[in-house]
Amino acid sequence: MTSLRARLLAWLMAGVVFVGAAGGWVVYRNALVEADAFFDYHLRQTALILRDQPVEYLLAPQIPRADAAYDFVVQVWSLDGVRMYQSRPHAVLPGVITLGFATVTTSGGAWRVFGVQSLTKVIQVAQPMSVRRQRAVELALETLKPFALLLPGLALLIWLAVGRALEPLQRLTALVKARRVNALEPLPDTPLPDEVRPLATALNDLLARLRAALERERAFMADAAHELRTPLTALHLQMGMLARASSEAERAAATERLSAGVQRAIRLVEQLLSLARQEPRAVTQRMPVRLDELAREVVAELVPLADAGRVDLGVSSVQALSVRGDADDLRTLLRNLVDNAVRYTGAGGRVDVSVEEEEGGARAARLTVSDDGPGIPPEERERVFDRFHRRAGATPPGSGLGLSIVKSIADAHGATLTLAGGASGKGLSVTVSFRQDAPAEPQALSAN
Repeated sequence: MTSLRARLLAWLMAGVVFVGAAGGWVVYRNALVEADAFFDYHLRQTALILRDQPVEYLLAPQIPRADAAYDFVVQVWSLDGVRMYQSRPHAVLPGVITLGFATVTTSGGAWRVFGVQSLTKVIQVAQPMSVRRQRAVELALETLKPFALLLPGLALLIWLAVGRALEPLQRLTALVKARRVNALEPLPDTPLPDEVRPLATALNDLLARLRAALERERAFMADAAHELRTPLTALHLQMGMLARASSEAERAAATERLSAGVQRAIRLVEQLLSLARQEPRAVTQRMPVRLDELAREVVAELVPLADAGRVDLGVSSVQALSVRGDADDLRTLLRNLVDNAVRYTGAGGRVDVSVEEEEGGARAARLTVSDDGPGIPPEERERVFDRFHRRAGATPPGSGLGLSIVKSIADAHGATLTLAGGASGKGLSVTVSFRQDAPAEPQALSAN
């Protein structure tokens, strides 16, 4: 059953029927108690009336064989236990002489018996217990009959009431259905019940997030198109220079410049793809990652790049610490930090990577990449995380995406980024501080 109205109607009607059935049971029990008291009174009165009659009257044919209304049966016993009279000869009646009230069970069923003794005889008046139960059932049914007649009307009334209560939800559904595909403005502020208002608020929050995501997407696409246009134009010009080269030396130089341009374009596209994959999202598969192993692997991977630029790249201080996160994303974060440091430090410079425990012994990890290059002035450090931001006069020129990618990954892992001057008074030190996590088995690092 998927209809909310049908489900509510079913539950409400089930409740009404249950209450009616419970009421009928209570009426039946009360009616049974009243029937017992009523019939016991008449049993006693009948026996007392017959006790005062002479034996000749009791044996006369004018005594009724049974009371038609109450189904009473009369037995007369002598004082020595001989049955002298029975108003229903073929009935299986109690064969035990009892005085006062008693409930006796025979093969013919249960009987309610009242016995009274005179000087010469014992009078017993009996009644089947089924008569009392039948009377109680009739009284209960009579009580429930108006309720049963009103039940269809009550169901219709509940159906209409539920439909009226669901009208705000139906209006909200109609508003959402009538919207255009690209309509992301908030839903109109209309009066809504307290139960429906959270749904409208959640929809507006979702629309706001979608609107912000689309705006970021449009801005990203515009920036990416703008940034790709420059290297592609340069590649086009370099291809023309290669085609016009008249000597082998000119052709070799043009080929080298073209190859370098292609590498820059490839790096830009890779960074764009990495940034698009990171933003906006949160890490859903959090596994323990050993930062010390990650640092050694990334440094070993980028040593050829550092050697080519005559930069001293190494691991200065490493402690065995784990954080929860995505191993591939954390590798991308550290690779971008080390790559930036190596590229901007310059020949003869030094880049150090360290993994240390945060001060205070909280087992929170701190990943630091420091260099002795030109550094970044304090007033510009906040802007370096913006996409496509480049420092004026920076050498070599870059895409302005590396630290944006680092920021996105750090945010997704709940880590904080801190930029400071190098330990030697020059250069830059970038620290990624991870929050404390419970110890767990480390995630195996990819060999990619």
